[in-house]
Amino acid sequence: MDQDRDTLAAQLDREHVFHSWSAQAALAPLVVAGGLGSRVWDHSGRTYLDFSSQLVNVNIGHQHPSVVAAIQEQSAILATIGPATANLTRGEAAKRIAARAPAGLNKVFFTNGGADANENAIRMARLHTGRDKVLSTYRSYHGNTGAAIVSTGDWRRMPNEYARGHVHFFGPYLYRSEFWASSPEQEGERALQHLRRIIESEGPSTIAAILLETVPGTAGILVPPPGYLAGVRALADEHGIVLILDEVMAGFGRTGEWFAFDAHDVTPDLIVFAKGVNSGYVPVGGVVISDAIATTFDDRVFPGGLTYSGHPLAAASIVASIDAMAGEGIIDNAKKIGAEVIGPGLSELAEKHPVIGEVRGTGVFWALELVADRATRAHLPAALMGRAKAEMLGRGLIPFISDNRIHVVPPCVVTADEVAEALATYEAVLTLLDEEL
Repeated sequence: MDQDRDTLAAQLDREHVFHSWSAQAALAPLVVAGGLGSRVWDHSGRTYLDFSSQLVNVNIGHQHPSVVAAIQEQSAILATIGPATANLTRGEAAKRIAARAPAGLNKVFFTNGGADANENAIRMARLHTGRDKVLSTYRSYHGNTGAAIVSTGDWRRMPNEYARGHVHFFGPYLYRSEFWASSPEQEGERALQHLRRIIESEGPSTIAAILLETVPGTAGILVPPPGYLAGVRALADEHGIVLILDEVMAGFGRTGEWFAFDAHDVTPDLIVFAKGVNSGYVPVGGVVISDAIATTFDDRVFPGGLTYSGHPLAAASIVASIDAMAGEGIIDNAKKIGAEVIGPGLSELAEKHPVIGEVRGTGVFWALELVADRATRAHLPAALMGRAKAEMLGRGLIPFISDNRIHVVPPCVVTADEVAEALATYEAVLTLLDEEL
């Protein structure tokens, strides 16, 4: 009977569901019926260790009881209400988010997710400065709406380039340096000089914003070198440019901090969030706004809005998530397990397996960059990455695969025993890849 439900789920998916970023004909998605903590299962009861956190968003783990209860309780009180109203749960959610932001960022504009949060942050920056251009990196992903997808640097922007005023540049990535750097410090310095030249060449008076993922996620979990973000902040200040930090993937525990920029001694003008703020239990995102930018719209209409902005079910899930993260030490767990278990475990794998070119990351936000040859750093071929994914799924582990990388991104509640289980799976699969090479 349960196996029949798995079959029916797969059949209905094939017949009626159109999937994102995919050619549809060959798809055979994993059937998921339920989950708890760091695990999910199908209708037949086969369990999987979720080291993808789905789309790197289930930071608090699947089915956290206090978050589920908060959504249920709110639905019984008021399931929905328009954004023009004042609602206590919405206000409490905004208060908690602002409390985790730096001083001077006190207002929150709620959206439906990360893409439209970036969209509205860009709108705010343009209206605040009276300028048009937005600078962002080639190695980035900011979402799949008009300006957000064109701000994105990877291949997904190319079929979607309909928005105006976007300029791309290279951020730091020492392992594949665009700047012939040989140390993190040198990479940071040269990347900043490159950005300075881009600003000068584009004309500072034309640039509204620099938009950066604090730690680029899908592009490779590229933790910025010391001083880089502070240097970007200084360039933005020098030229009156708004600094937007996209914390959609990196925020709310993923790096072992409330916000990833907390580890880099920098304060943005606008903070974009989504994903981890409530682990995706209800779709939500938003922008935390500096006082200076918020004041721009005190007597001027902000020309943006969404029917579901500040939806009460989403707000309730945010309140419960932030309270649970604080009360249960979830952020601290992410930091500790990254430093003491995941990082050392992945480094040990790198010593044993030539297919690993580099290990990098922080918190529960890590990448194994796989190569066909360590000397040339040639990418591991896509066919072998596909095999690696299939082998991991076959062993009961859901991986996050991007390009030639395995992203190690479990929920922030992951335990040392679960990490050990995942490391054993990686070990087995990496051994197969070594043999193929």
